[in-house]
Amino acid sequence: MYPGMEKAPLEVPFELIQYIKTGTKFIIAGHKEPDGDCIGSQLALRSALVRLGKKAVVCSEGPITRKELNGYNSQFTAVLTEEDKTDAKVIIVDCIGVGRTGSLQEMLEKFPCAIIDHHEAVIHKASTVQAPVFADPDSPSCTLLIEKVITALDLELTEEEAALLFFGLCTDTGYFRHLTENDAYVFEVAAKMIRCGASPKKTFQKIYGHKSTESRILIGNILSRIESYFGGKLLISYETLEDLNTFGFENRDSDILNQLLQSIDGVEAIAVIRQECCDSCTVSLRSIDKIDVAQIAVSFGGGGHKNASGLTMQGTIPNIRQIMLESFSKFFV
Repeated sequence: MYPGMEKAPLEVPFELIQYIKTGTKFIIAGHKEPDGDCIGSQLALRSALVRLGKKAVVCSEGPITRKELNGYNSQFTAVLTEEDKTDAKVIIVDCIGVGRTGSLQEMLEKFPCAIIDHHEAVIHKASTVQAPVFADPDSPSCTLLIEKVITALDLELTEEEAALLFFGLCTDTGYFRHLTENDAYVFEVAAKMIRCGASPKKTFQKIYGHKSTESRILIGNILSRIESYFGGKLLISYETLEDLNTFGFENRDSDILNQLLQSIDGVEAIAVIRQECCDSCTVSLRSIDKIDVAQIAVSFGGGGHKNASGLTMQGTIPNIRQIMLESFSKFFV
């Protein structure tokens, strides 16, 4: 057991290691609209499998639009060749089943699908073929689980793999600011990644640097619309369709926006509603500590963690704002 932890991280299931060792060709899939944790997990796992002499392809519905993910697009595909699919096994990372892979779902369901994930959600059947699941909701990122898999395969991290895993770890932990006194082991694994070549300085600049002026104007627009509820414990703001048409996906900077909103005195939870098209919105939910926003997200078909979750919902900003108020009311009254 690691110091400061009540529970040690889960070990990699033997069945998953055998699943990998006995395969020759793999399709590594992640969730739609991938983040750094998903991208880093997929690419590091592919690298390790190739070093084992396996063939591996990474696939994603996308879109891969986040600024920090620039340069990764060309390594992913949403269309697999017959050669890719023949005798292949699937490994789904950073989501608990094929349902979060978007347009890839129908194709992936035909294969045995192993899962490596860290989200708190009901484990859905990966495919019509039984395959191992390595799911640890106590892990703050999927890349930590991928590191354990690579180690269990008797491989040392390459510099590239270490950089990818550290990048994913930093994006999902808000560069470690979401961790608590119970997460000492995370820093031990991070130190291992750094010893293998990951650069904290370069990773920070990759995630938080190179932002456009437009991205800061967009944040300003959203901050100007803050609405306070339940004595300031809940903040709700929104991004309009006009904002989307003006600034585009690439100028969204959700992490900085969430930092600013959560730094307001007295805030316990936030919701940012984004009108993605005329009749559909996404909702980003965050909480500081005790409030489990995953309960809300899952109830509307979304998912995530206790303190960071999201969902997609039919409707417009005014009616979804009301739904969110009703959903949060149980935590504040």
